[in-house]
This record gives sequence, C-alpha cells and structure tokens, in this order.
Amino acid sequence: MLHVHSFIFNAFQENTYIVYDDGGLCAIFDPGMSNHAEETTLVSYIEQNRLKPIALYNTHCHIDHVLGNRFIYETYGLVPQFHEGEVPVLVAVQNMAPMYGFRYETSPIPETFLEEGETITIGTQSLRLLFLPGHSPAHLCFYAAEEGFVIGGDVLFRNSIGRTDLPGGDHQQLLHNIRQKMYTLPDETVVYPGHGPSTTIGFEKQTNPFVRE
Repeated sequence: MLHVHSFIFNAFQENTYIVYDDGGLCAIFDPGMSNHAEETTLVSYIEQNRLKPIALYNTHCHIDHVLGNRFIYETYGLVPQFHEGEVPVLVAVQNMAPMYGFRYETSPIPETFLEEGETITIGTQSLRLLFLPGHSPAHLCFYAAEEGFVIGGDVLFRNSIGRTDLPGGDHQQLLHNIRQKMYTLPDETVVYPGHGPSTTIGFEKQTNPFVRE
C-alpha cells in the first residue's frame, strides 16, 4: 500500500509530496523548500517515520516545484527525474529566482529522462506516467491505478486548472489533455495537485468551471 503525505512550501504555497510504501521506501515529488526551516520540516518527517528516499520526481520544472532539487540531491544523492521537454524551463529558473526573492541553488539535470507511458515503482507499487502539457511544455502526472490516486502537479486543481500564460503554456492543449487523460480516469481517483486541497476526478467533471466532462 502507498501512503501520501503533503507539505506546503514557499511563497507560492506549493504542495510537495512524499509517497511511501509500508516498508518505508519513499519518493519525493516536487520539492519546493525555499529555506532552512522548510528543509528541516521535510527531513524531520522522513527521519521520524524511518523512511528511505529512493527517487526524486518533478511533475514539471517551474520555479516553485524545483527549489528543493539541489537540497534533495545533496542530502540523499537523488538526481531529479522529469521529461526532457522541461529542461529549458529548469534552465530559466536560474534567472527567475532573484525576481521572486528566492534563494536558488542550481538543480542537477539528469542524464536520462522520463517518457509518457513509462512506469515508476515505489517498492512493489507502480505509478504510470501521464503526459499532460499545457501548463508547461512537458508536464507529467504520476498515476497509481491500484491505489486510486494521481500526483497531478499544476494540471487540475479543485475547481480550477493550471495557468497557461507562462512560456510554453497552451490553454487549449491543457483543456484537451484534461479531458482525454485526466477525465478518463475512474471518478473516485484522488487528485493530489501542486497547489490547494486534493480533489477527485468525479468531482471536477461535475463542478470544475473551466473544463466539464
């Protein structure tokens, strides 16, 4: 069984997730820690629950989702994994950080990249990669079919969707991908988004003002 724990980090109120199995193996998704206190919060949770970090994943590489990449790399030796199409987004963070007043230590760039349709594993449990560009050029979501949840990044929020006015954004592409790839998941699927509270696919299909079923 997989367990999901969320943290709210940085000025953008970004959701960082730790997903772990009953044996204590865990993956870190979108580490948004922007200061020492937030780094300590994450590490303390891992230590108190005797978790072993085995992977670091970015749904996409906007600044608020990658601020902690370097810290995770230096602390646990984990290189971030994401889609190759997000590399230009990550490179741009270096120049953006001072504009937002963030301390940013340059994220490592992996030698290999994630692709649509691949699966990742946490212990014996698997998550399938869904490719949903629109908010960013090569956004990935991580779908745990057996567990009934998706780590959704900034694609679909509770009664909202990801913004599409940043470089590489495409509003119609995002709407299309939500309909074709998110709304085809079972209604009871829990969505853990990059910002705000969790929701379900069924709830959004019925109530989301931006994209109905």
